[in-house]
Amino acid sequence: MLCKAWMLLSAVAASAAAKEQYDYIIVGGGTAGLALATRLSLGLPDSQILVLEAGPAALADELRIAVPGMRGSGLGSVYDWNFTTTAQPHLGNRSIDVNRGHVLGGSSALNYLCYDRAAAAEYDAWGELVGDKERWNWDVMIAAMLKTENFTGSDGDRHGRAGPIRTTYNRLVPEVLDTWKPALNRLGVPTNDGGSLGGKPVGAMFQPTNIDTAHWTRSYSATAYLPLAGANLEVRTGVRVASVEFAPGGAKPLRATGVVLEDGTRVAARREVILSAGAVQSPGLLERSGIGQADVLKAAGIAPRRELAGVGENYQDHIRLSTVYRLKDNYSSFDPMIYDSGGALATEEMRRWLAGQPSWYDYTTSAYAFVPWGLVGNGTQARLAHLAAQNGTGHHPVDAMKCAFLRDPSVPQLEVLMEANFVGATPYPGRGGFVTLIAALMHPLSRGSVHVDAARPRGPPVIDPRYLSHPYDLAALVEGARFARRIAAAEPMAGIWTAEVEPGADVQTDAQWREFTKKAMGSFYHPVGTCAMLPEKDGGVVGAELLVHGTENLRVVDCSIIPVLPSAHIQTAAYGIAEVAAEMILRDAKKGTRGRRGDRP
Repeated sequence: MLCKAWMLLSAVAASAAAKEQYDYIIVGGGTAGLALATRLSLGLPDSQILVLEAGPAALADELRIAVPGMRGSGLGSVYDWNFTTTAQPHLGNRSIDVNRGHVLGGSSALNYLCYDRAAAAEYDAWGELVGDKERWNWDVMIAAMLKTENFTGSDGDRHGRAGPIRTTYNRLVPEVLDTWKPALNRLGVPTNDGGSLGGKPVGAMFQPTNIDTAHWTRSYSATAYLPLAGANLEVRTGVRVASVEFAPGGAKPLRATGVVLEDGTRVAARREVILSAGAVQSPGLLERSGIGQADVLKAAGIAPRRELAGVGENYQDHIRLSTVYRLKDNYSSFDPMIYDSGGALATEEMRRWLAGQPSWYDYTTSAYAFVPWGLVGNGTQARLAHLAAQNGTGHHPVDAMKCAFLRDPSVPQLEVLMEANFVGATPYPGRGGFVTLIAALMHPLSRGSVHVDAARPRGPPVIDPRYLSHPYDLAALVEGARFARRIAAAEPMAGIWTAEVEPGADVQTDAQWREFTKKAMGSFYHPVGTCAMLPEKDGGVVGAELLVHGTENLRVVDCSIIPVLPSAHIQTAAYGIAEVAAEMILRDAKKGTRGRRGDRP
């Protein structure tokens, strides 16, 4: 198993072996939760720390997690919560998968190993929105993100070299990816190798991935952070938390005294309770504890403790659309490892990976481009900015910040990835190799919600992202996909493929693109914002200290606190948030306090 000095208990053994009280209880052993727990264990060796994780602890030889090239194969498995959205009216009433990690390590065990960072202005915006530019800004977050990283290689970019999470560049780069940067250069997008991780991501580049080069395995919170922790950290897996308990009486602010497990067991916390269950589930934990919108609590039969309107609101997610191209016969792709995994080639490549040799199974996403609309085409930014201003956009601080980003050429609005395999919305079209260009919208203006189900408060949450409900999002995603098609048609990329198989050359008009988008749009699995770090008057749930408004010692530490979706994959932000939170908690502990009061309205 994964444990060293720290203690790992399964649900079966927990009742007999567990202590009755801990200093800190962390609900959720995912990306942020395990990073935070490890830092607290190291920084507070005399404190007792408990992590409660609902999922199992995966075995060290679980290939679906360990093998970089098998990224995505854990989605839909026992390691996934397998949530789905409500029927989305702007997507023809389709429901979209919401894949979240149900395993020790959380989504860091299931993600696609993308390791990048957003523009500096986006992290500065967090401090501006919450009203504390000292605690939250680019300098704070880049220091935290560097602290988490241990980079192998030399590229001139900003990297940490002493942190737990190992990163490096792919040792196998498919030949088709050689066309990436030259094609984008032809369209006016500059190369940004060695400069994209330091707050200036605009351009085309190859980026690193979180792989441990000792055995070329996934590096994630359960394998990288946890082995560093001391014996004062206990981790229980297979344990679900029903709610947070508070001190009795009507004292304000509320003081968390522990948690109640689903089997009725109570576990006490002497100092703090910290929710790290992620943007989909941290809001539900608050609601089941009596903190949230009065109407939601009443409908679910939950006794209210503190009305907080922002709980579960402000749901944001990156949305994507693929264009797919059939390769010429003389080019290789990763497709046989996915669609013929029992075949001779895949078997040999797995043998090579198991032997520690370079293999197709080393391959992860490498080729990225992050661009503002001004680089996409003449007039594109003006047209989309006009659409962004519709529907009252700008009245809420989050929307206003996104509109400000539209005017800032340092902040990307579109991400395009090149994958050396088929990643389409339709079934795999048969034998042969493919490349896919995935266009993703960085700052969609549609904001949704996630709440407990009134009929089953302890069941799966009701997730309504309201995808494409703002007209900007549909138009912007179409522009992104059209730009991806232009990249594919630019030399030298145009010379590697024979036909566009999705959406196909027949899709040309605005109406055809819109129809295709509604049928094919997908999620990038980056939910944030549902316990937003904002003032309460703006729909905030936590303040700058990550304490829930109206509470004394209940914090949220995960991507749900991010107020505005960043122009990057969210893994690095999750680790950075955990590192910042750890410093806050360690400081409070050294002062002898039990956390400061949550921000008042």
